[in-house]
Amino acid sequence: MERDMTTGSPAKIILNFTIPIFIGNVFQQFYSMADTIIVGKFVGNEALAAVGSCGTIMFLILGFLLGMTAGFTVITAQHYGSGNLKAMRQSVASAAILSAVVSITLTILSMAMMKNILRWMNTPDDMYGQAYSYIMVICGGIVAQVLYNLLASILRAIGDSKRPLYFLILSACLNIVLDLVFIVMFHMGAAGAAYATVISQGISGLLCLVYIWKKVPVLRLRKEEWKMNWDLAKWQMRVGFPMAFQYSITAIGTIVVQSALNILGSVAVAGFSAAVKIDQIVSQAYVAFGTTMSTYCAQNIGAGRIDRIRQGFRSATWMGEIYAVITGAAVFFGGKYLTVLFVSENVNEIMNYVDIYLKCVGVSAVILVIVNLYRNGIQGMGYGLLPMTAGIAELIGRSTAAVVGSHYGSYTGICLASPTAWVLASTLLLIMYFRIMKQKQSS
Repeated sequence: MERDMTTGSPAKIILNFTIPIFIGNVFQQFYSMADTIIVGKFVGNEALAAVGSCGTIMFLILGFLLGMTAGFTVITAQHYGSGNLKAMRQSVASAAILSAVVSITLTILSMAMMKNILRWMNTPDDMYGQAYSYIMVICGGIVAQVLYNLLASILRAIGDSKRPLYFLILSACLNIVLDLVFIVMFHMGAAGAAYATVISQGISGLLCLVYIWKKVPVLRLRKEEWKMNWDLAKWQMRVGFPMAFQYSITAIGTIVVQSALNILGSVAVAGFSAAVKIDQIVSQAYVAFGTTMSTYCAQNIGAGRIDRIRQGFRSATWMGEIYAVITGAAVFFGGKYLTVLFVSENVNEIMNYVDIYLKCVGVSAVILVIVNLYRNGIQGMGYGLLPMTAGIAELIGRSTAAVVGSHYGSYTGICLASPTAWVLASTLLLIMYFRIMKQKQSS
């Protein structure tokens, strides 16, 4: 169901749109969490560390594509907000063509370079084989991942955040079943978890496609609308690629962190991996608020409603900060006890690593709210390059903290890499936001 976000209470609209995205993001995390739990329990700590160490590479590749598809559909949301449905459909066709070309190219490049990437990341020998088999399957399924992300972004661009959730819940459940089949019954190890993820994600994408064709006539493209409009494509690339590189810059920073962490051994990597999975469930709310602000700002900038954009930022900020304080405290004091979900060996030692990481991020959650809200909101207003400079600041902060922590053999120092990055990025993003709004006010 389409939703016009240019009228009505900003707080109510943002909250109602965010909740389904949050639930969907949590279920999407179940893909990787199910992989982590089942691999850790049935294959061993080395395999758990292998899957965890690949998380940063997945974020680099799939994050790039996620940012790209979200950026392409910013234009879709702007045209929807302005009421130009023909241009909106043309933007959908252009996004589909561009996404197909980029995803196929990235599949080939990533699979060709993966051995060198794992070696560059100092991947320990005892988990190299499992890591390589896992990430190669993930790379081979890039097209399936892009199919869902693009179609879900298109539906959200016209105000529908519920249908992508329904399909994702179904495929998350399927992923768990396939994990058990491939890993427990067929003994496929880490690669089995990857196959389960790719197949489940592909099915959710196909379900989105069928739903759009049958139930959303406003997105049913005519033959002439598939003709490539290069002016439109250039506009989409000016927004989409900076958003994609924003994700990649963040991912490069996490790869530096992972490389620094790998030096400390597989037990530390396993603890860090389990802690990240726990934190990611909680932090999906910040991601959901950011996704909402991107669509909300895009529709309202298309309608020329600058006043509503300001109101939306205020409402989203206080809602996000309340959530951050409550969940940050919960993670800080009790998050470590979830370690038993992921490991069956060296539980107490790994739990100590988990606790250190969760305490570092728990006290920093209020800063992460600002990063997600203002980065995505500014991008939704059509500014692609400005938020990317904040991403560069993130990269510098995260990499510096990780390298210093690794140099001194400090696990805590490595865990502080992300909070350091968030402080730098949030400062720059707030400065950008106030300058943009001042400029819009006077124009």
